[in-house]
Amino acid sequence: MASKRSDAVRDYWRSMTEASSPHEGAEEVRERVERHWGGLTAEPGGVDYLEIEVAGLPALWAVPKGSAEDRVILGLHGGGFVSGSIYTHRKLFGHLAKAVRARALLTDYRPTPAYSHPAPLEDTTAAYRWLLGQGIEAGHIAVAGDSSGGGLSVATMLRARELGLPTAAAVMLISPWVDMTVSNPTYESNRETEEFFYKEVVAALAGMFLGDTDPRDPLASPLYADLSGLPPTYIQVGGDETMLGESLQLEENARKAGVDVRVDVFPGRLHTFQMAAGHAPESDDAIGRLAAWVRPRLGLT
Repeated sequence: MASKRSDAVRDYWRSMTEASSPHEGAEEVRERVERHWGGLTAEPGGVDYLEIEVAGLPALWAVPKGSAEDRVILGLHGGGFVSGSIYTHRKLFGHLAKAVRARALLTDYRPTPAYSHPAPLEDTTAAYRWLLGQGIEAGHIAVAGDSSGGGLSVATMLRARELGLPTAAAVMLISPWVDMTVSNPTYESNRETEEFFYKEVVAALAGMFLGDTDPRDPLASPLYADLSGLPPTYIQVGGDETMLGESLQLEENARKAGVDVRVDVFPGRLHTFQMAAGHAPESDDAIGRLAAWVRPRLGLT
């Protein structure tokens, strides 16, 4: 039986739908998200935060007490490319870093509608390059992201492969958005259990992100990419969310490409339910699974 606190994420997405207006601009959306999203997550405790600049953009170190300095999680936040920030997600990645006992680097990227693809990918790739330039070995880096940040996590590794850069040790994806065609059947089959990410909402967000880009461009929609050579990948997705189908398809495509891949579907959960970490046992369980999976891949015992 689901815990009471586990429904906080469902309530949040429902409130976002109720507050939405066709006349609302991107700035209003960002302000509303910044005001409420971070409140879903409890403070992890024992984690210090240090604001820095990476590749000309705001970034944040989350440093758990006693963490390994030479093992890093590169955290890419979600928010439909239009909202979310290192501040809305600092506690989520703080919980993950604390469970892994490694540092996390959260980095921002240029948002829509002022910028479209490939601007966000350029920024996340620059952040990955920056980490390598700091002397952190690729084999000691795990890339993690939720929603749009999940898609960027995959795309960043694909772009690194194109550039001849070493890819990270692992990729961790939370409800990843990897298909800008917005065509998966679960947009209809899960419509009754969804609270916000209805097909028309996601299509509007995709349109702002794509600009003139083909929605099947593999760096915009990693679902259509050649995934061979992708690092070991772990996907978590809610059983009630409309984006369920593309996570399952991504797992299938990765497996066929020879990638070491795992997917966990959490029945009754919605998009990025892990944001209730520290409050809901379901979210804490999911974070614990991510940590247990990635630690040996980072060489941590």
